[in-house]
Amino acid sequence: MHKCLIFLLFMMIFCGVSKAQSAEPTDPKATEDWSRRPTIVQSLKSSSDIPSDAIILLNQDQVNWIKKDGTPTDWTFEKGVLTVKPGSGDIISKASFEDCHLHLEWRSPLIVKGEGQGRGNSGIFLQSRYEIQILDNYNNETYYNGQAGAVYKQHPPLANACAKTGDWNTYDIIYKAPVFDLNGYKVSAGYVTVIHNGIVIQNNTEIVGTTEYIGFPKQVLHGGAPFILQDHGDLVSFRNIWVRRL
Repeated sequence: MHKCLIFLLFMMIFCGVSKAQSAEPTDPKATEDWSRRPTIVQSLKSSSDIPSDAIILLNQDQVNWIKKDGTPTDWTFEKGVLTVKPGSGDIISKASFEDCHLHLEWRSPLIVKGEGQGRGNSGIFLQSRYEIQILDNYNNETYYNGQAGAVYKQHPPLANACAKTGDWNTYDIIYKAPVFDLNGYKVSAGYVTVIHNGIVIQNNTEIVGTTEYIGFPKQVLHGGAPFILQDHGDLVSFRNIWVRRL
């Protein structure tokens, strides 16, 4: 009797597998996806172009950045270049963002002053909490999870792709925001890919939590939030900043 039950169970499983296999589609159209048509976006022809669906945060005519108190920024703006005014404080984007592709170009001061973290230091904070470090690391050593392109104090970059001191650097940042439930529990981590001067230096890197100068990353419930450009006391300049929501 016991053997009969085992045989019957085997036949039921076998028949189920055979039935699933027989359901394999024979029409190629059965696996075509017509549910979402990709948006048509004008491609880039040169480094000065922006995609047709991008939101301009900084160009020759627009400075869509403000102080944290909502007043206009007093950073220096000349010929499309925005430069930190040391001591004036960080600035934030007027709009908030979550998943996105962020493009920005930055330049360290031509005159070299200091070393380590004291040379051309700034940062771009995603959702106001997660810093991608900006630093002059051309012939300048520092702790590796604090150099240019690091997820600050979490992940060193895969390579040092810094341009010569005083030359322009380009970041393209592809960001997947973390997701929290209604109780504030993080159900999905944030991830970031950073391309520095055409070189991948962060490859779908997990963001552990908030980037802290002292202490360990923290988990903070949040939604969309502005970008922050950091005033670290150095004359770092920016140009051609745009973002695409993903």
